[in-house]
Order: sequence, then structure tokens, then C-alpha cells
Amino acid sequence: MSWLRGVPVKTLDALAGQSVLHRVPAGSMLFDQSETPTFAQILLSGSIELLGVRDQAETLVELLQPVDLVIPAAVISGLPYLMRARVHEEAQLVLIRAEAFRDAVASDHALCRAILACLSAQFRRQVRHEKNLKLRSAEERVGCYLVALIGQSGTDTAIRLPIEKRLIASQLGMTRETFSRALSGMAKVGIIVRGDVMHIANSTAARTRFPLDPLIDGQEPIKPLHDRKS
Repeated sequence: MSWLRGVPVKTLDALAGQSVLHRVPAGSMLFDQSETPTFAQILLSGSIELLGVRDQAETLVELLQPVDLVIPAAVISGLPYLMRARVHEEAQLVLIRAEAFRDAVASDHALCRAILACLSAQFRRQVRHEKNLKLRSAEERVGCYLVALIGQSGTDTAIRLPIEKRLIASQLGMTRETFSRALSGMAKVGIIVRGDVMHIANSTAARTRFPLDPLIDGQEPIKPLHDRKS
């Protein structure tokens, strides 16, 4: 966890004394929305679905990847979670007692800077997500999502979709039917999706039709502030 490197060992050891390492199988519910946090949770491996819920309907807000904190805003504020968290791929987490975590953030300047950087990165990811939803058509959202996968894979032949189509559709703010129609239309730019595998016949055409925007599609690293020595 490079963004915690500046935190004193004494603080990390104290937090370790209030922590447990927890392995959670896929499909497990970590917590539901409206629950008040009892632990701060650091995702070390696997992935977690952060879901907005209304009655029986769920929508994927974000697929959380390691290494990151799981909704730290709720933990720091001591307020109820606004989302449900469910394990997508078997996850390994560090659970820190919420009260001990808040006390450490309040008393250690370096830890406070690191958590502030984490919160900033999460906020900026959500702004990127909102811009994607509101500034692009359904076709553009799907096209840019697939082009981003081409860039991450390093191959121009066949790429497996990272999550189920229903989750991708939910994250991109559309119904499964709309998502399926948009996928069918990708053939004209050299992308064909069969099942959960994307076949790329012409990556240049796809990138030309759906250019990525670094202010929407770029990565968002966690970058703690440097301490300013007097």
C-alpha cells in the first residue's frame, strides 16, 4: 500500500493491534446500506461491488479494486452507509475497529493525509463516472468501455469481459436490453462480442470512433500530500 508509506510505524502497529485479516468468499454481503460502520475495511485482494439499492432493485455504482478503503467517508463520519457492499471475487480485507480508526486519523497527521488522498481519489472517480453518464450517449459509453479494455489488455485479438454483462450495463447506466443492442452495433467498428468474450477485428476503427478522454476515462491514483517541513 504505497499511499500508506508515509504513516509512522508506531501508528500502523497500533492499528494492527485493533485489526483482523478477513478472507471473504464471492457473493458474501459485507454490509448493507443504512448500516452504521463498525469497522474500517481495506481491500487487499479480490473485488467488491458497491451497489445502490431501492426496494428490490440494485445498481452497480462502482466495482472496487485493491488496494483501497471500502467507503471510508461513512467510517470517518460515523454515519450510515449509502451503499451495499457485496464481494464479487473472493476478497481479502483488513478490518480495523471504526473507533480506533477514527482516533488514529484524528491524532496522526500522516495518516490523515493518506486518508484524505484516498477520499480525494474516490471522489474524482465518481466525478469521472458522472461525466461519462451525462456527457455520452449509451452507444458512446459502451464503445469507450470496450476501447478502454483493449488498452488495458495489451492484445488486439480476444478479451474476456471482466464482469457479467448485467453489471456492466448497470454501471454504464442502462438496461441489459439497451446494452445488448449497443454491443450488436459494435460490429461496424470492428468489435464483436460473443458470450463474455470480445473479439477485436479492427482496434484502430474502434479507437477512432470512440476516442477516450483522459478527464473521463483516465486512472485515478491515490497520491498523499507531502509533509511540509518548517
